[in-house]
Amino acid sequence: MQNNKPIIPKTLTRENFIQFGDVIEVNENAKNFSINDGFTQRYHDLAQVDVTQENGRTLINIFRSTPLEQPVSIKMMERHPLSSQAFIPMGQQPYLVVVAPKGELDMTKLEVFLASSNQGVNYHKGTWHHYCLALNHVSDFIVVDRGGVGDNCDVIKLDGSLVIAQS
Repeated sequence: MQNNKPIIPKTLTRENFIQFGDVIEVNENAKNFSINDGFTQRYHDLAQVDVTQENGRTLINIFRSTPLEQPVSIKMMERHPLSSQAFIPMGQQPYLVVVAPKGELDMTKLEVFLASSNQGVNYHKGTWHHYCLALNHVSDFIVVDRGGVGDNCDVIKLDGSLVIAQS
């Protein structure tokens, strides 16, 4: 697929990301309540973690991502057919989220979002996505995904002709 026009990232919001997964963030719409004698505010049930297919179990990992040279060429997409996968940034840097709907990969439906450092994402089972694209500096992310038997990562290599506008 040849495309000479760079893809411009959209601001990540719960509303414009809903078909791909959950946005994990503190905002006025998040269910929350006071705990620990009033010293902690719990923002509750922010993502639908889905890892139980074929007796899967929850894994908590840290991924350390190195920024790619900009503009970023999209050279691969992956999906997890057996589970969701959540990325929660641990630092103060923004990052890019590249997704396409479930099903056969349709590059004409690919979307790019600019996530702030206070937003995580939880990709729904089967949602196509690029690996985490840190911006500015090496960045750590808490990743919640599935462990267990079964092949849970489909990868498609691309020619890199799709490019994300500099962020």
